[in-house]
Formats: sequence, structure tokens, C-alpha cells
Amino acid sequence: MNKTTIIDYGAGNVKSVSFALERLGIQPKLSSNAEEIQSSDYVIFPGVGHADYAMQQLQEKGLVEVIKNLKQPVLGICLGMQLMCDYTEEGNVKGLGIFDVPVVRFPENLKVPHMGWNGLHQTTGLLADLEEQVYFVHSYYAPLCEDTMATCDYHGMFSAALAKDNFYGCQFHPEKSGPVGEAILKRFLSI
Repeated sequence: MNKTTIIDYGAGNVKSVSFALERLGIQPKLSSNAEEIQSSDYVIFPGVGHADYAMQQLQEKGLVEVIKNLKQPVLGICLGMQLMCDYTEEGNVKGLGIFDVPVVRFPENLKVPHMGWNGLHQTTGLLADLEEQVYFVHSYYAPLCEDTMATCDYHGMFSAALAKDNFYGCQFHPEKSGPVGEAILKRFLSI
């Protein structure tokens, strides 16, 4: 049985992610313990709230280098994905630097947060052939870059998902995206 750990660092929507995995027959472990995270087969790194607070929690729990050095498949969700980038304008915070792209705020003239269902486009890798509607809630985004695995259009294209080596990130919430979200989680857990 594969061991799946959700990083529980005080700034993640761990319950909804946990329920989504349980619906797939997976019993995830919630943990902020470095050894438990490192010994997992799969790691999910969720996040909600403010980037500055979330990075402080990661630093206080000694998880910054732990996450950066993981070798198993890692999936960042929403703020989790953003924290895996170089930098975020939200609180002017240095990220983990896994994805070589900054996270920026949507322009002032747009309604934020970008919230609700929107389509995935140009899907590749883990998301190949899943050009479907998924659920977003965010005010900051990663621009298109070499790590972009899927795009989304909100008055301009942005990275809906990123991938590099064993790291994957979804700006949207697979755990709130119905059957397509379940399909994405299943694909991740079969890497």
C-alpha cells in the first residue's frame, strides 16, 4: 500500500484534500514531521491564505529544505503551488524556487479573486487530454513559463498547472473539481 502524506503546516486546506483522497480509497497521513514526509511515496502540499504566513509556518516547522529536496512525486495545490515558485508578490515573499517563475497579482481592473469554474487548455504531461472545467479561487498567478503544464484564460493566459521533475502544481483545486479533479488525483497517485 502506497503511503500518501498531506503536509499539515497550519496553512493548508488539509480536510478537503483528505476527504477527496478518502473517496479514492486512500487513507492519507496528515503530518508536518520531516521524516514522515520524506518516507512517503506521494506528498501533497496544499495551501490557502496568505503566502507570507504560510512561508513563516514552513520555516518554523523546518520544512523549506525538506520539501525542496523531496525525490518522490509532490503535488502543490493553489497556494502550495505558488510557494513552490521563485517568489510571490503576495507579501513579497521568496518561495521554494522549484519552479523558475514569479507569482504576480492579477491586474487591478480584474475582479479578484478569480473564483469559480474555468477551462484548462494546452494540457500536457500529468494533465494531457484533460481540457475540462476545474475550480479556481486565487488572486495571484504564475505567468506562462517553461514549466507550464496547462493554461487557463482569465482576461489573458496564465499557468493553471506547472511541472518540473518530480514536482507538480495545480493553481486550481482538484479536490473541489468533481470527476475531473478525481481523475487528476488518480493520475498523480499512479506516477
